Amino acid sequence: MTNNNPQISIVSPVYKAEKILEKLVEEIQKVMAQMNLTYEIILVDDRSPDNSWEVMMKLSTQFSEVKSIRLSRNFGQHPAIMAGLSLVRGEWVVVMDCDLQDQPVEIKNLYSKAMEGYDIVLARREIRRDNFFKRLSSKCFYIVFNYLSGIEVNNEVANFGIYNYKVIKSAEKINDYIKFFPLFISWVGFKSTSIVVLHSERDNGKSSYSLLKLISLAFNTIISFSDKPLKIFTILGLSISSISFLFGCYYLVKAITGQISAPGFSSIIISIWLLSGIIISTIGIVGIYLGKTFNQVKNRPIYIIDEQIEN
Repeated sequence: MTNNNPQISIVSPVYKAEKILEKLVEEIQKVMAQMNLTYEIILVDDRSPDNSWEVMMKLSTQFSEVKSIRLSRNFGQHPAIMAGLSLVRGEWVVVMDCDLQDQPVEIKNLYSKAMEGYDIVLARREIRRDNFFKRLSSKCFYIVFNYLSGIEVNNEVANFGIYNYKVIKSAEKINDYIKFFPLFISWVGFKSTSIVVLHSERDNGKSSYSLLKLISLAFNTIISFSDKPLKIFTILGLSISSISFLFGCYYLVKAITGQISAPGFSSIIISIWLLSGIIISTIGIVGIYLGKTFNQVKNRPIYIIDEQIEN
């Protein structure tokens, strides 16, 4: 990093935000003027179907601190974040959504807390201004994820926060094809804390996350970060094998003592229970290794930048 680099880089993924972007940039500019720090704003268009890119081009032409990136297709929110992070130059990096639920005025508080010696300061939303379904689904996801992954992630924390440059570069080294920015930050470590911030109503439109998209994100993230589901099925298979052995002994005794008259009944029951347990155990064990191998051998890019505009 050189002395010409900005002190703060602000990254925001963009999707269906044509009516919000000008206000977003204006609010960020007001805050940064008060802080008297050099900065850059990196907007990443996740191939939004509206006119977001046209607005972004206009903003980049109008303001030298605004950089606009357009992806080749819709890759998703978190790959879009990673695309923006790959271009940051600031000593500190702010990641925030573009819908103004994350209030730019909170950047001052995040930065002030970081100056106390923290590498990561997360924005914690004690009161969320989302609808009931989104709050409930988010809470359920993190309960399940924390159990399956062994990583403790607070459902009050999302993307919004300020991160030291070294934290961002460490997170970029995670080669998982499935990207989920908050979990990357949790995994890399470093000295972190959180502060309570105001979470506002969405300024315009509605969330692009449908029920199916939320379920898909949850499933892919859990599979990417944890092999515990496979271990659970392996334990299940071993348990069934153990129970089948006990049942086998029971029916064998009954056969020897003449309590079973149907020929072949004992051998069929023993075979079904024992082999079923062994098959499930084997599939679980093979699945663990296959899942790990599958995650390592995939080497497709998580995003492709189509256009980039900066002054």
